Amino acid sequence: MTLACALASEERAARRGGAHAVRVGIGAHLPLPAGPLASFGVAGALVPGVEPGTLLTARRVVNEGGAVLWEGEPLPVPGAAEAVICSARRVVDAPSEREQLAARTGAVAVEMESERLAATGRLAGTVRAIADGPERPLGGLARAATAGGGVAWRGVIRAFITEPRRAPRAARASIRALASLERAATAISGERPHGR
Repeated sequence: MTLACALASEERAARRGGAHAVRVGIGAHLPLPAGPLASFGVAGALVPGVEPGTLLTARRVVNEGGAVLWEGEPLPVPGAAEAVICSARRVVDAPSEREQLAARTGAVAVEMESERLAATGRLAGTVRAIADGPERPLGGLARAATAGGGVAWRGVIRAFITEPRRAPRAARASIRALASLERAATAISGERPHGR
């Protein structure tokens, strides 16, 4: 099984954990590899109280309207909570939008890749680590990634200049989420983590 990651940082975390991973870009718009795929990366919490670094393994993936895109046995990841995860076609960052999406879908987290992966018929599961939430929105860092999953440095610098308190907090939360992803990749691959 290949772990399909939107961001280069997620792909690195998965590989450090010993997993076979490929970068598919934001919204999984890059070419997809053959075989079973697991949607793997960071996500935003839709409900308050879900701490950065919390691991979720999907029992169901829904779209923004609440329609089921995938349902199945959650991938076994020690310490991960089973959850409904929403796959959106856009960044959902405003607390009010997160609240509305949670109410409409029953999901506890949102990401942007599982919908396209589910459409292939090869989605084997979704594992996500929480990086932000309604009480900790990304703000300007929501625009810190390129479509291909790289870093949009202008967006990062702008966020740190214009949001000097929020941006560092969001960056630290993302680091916690990536550390959780590395542990999850180790569990999924069944291997010892690779060196940094």
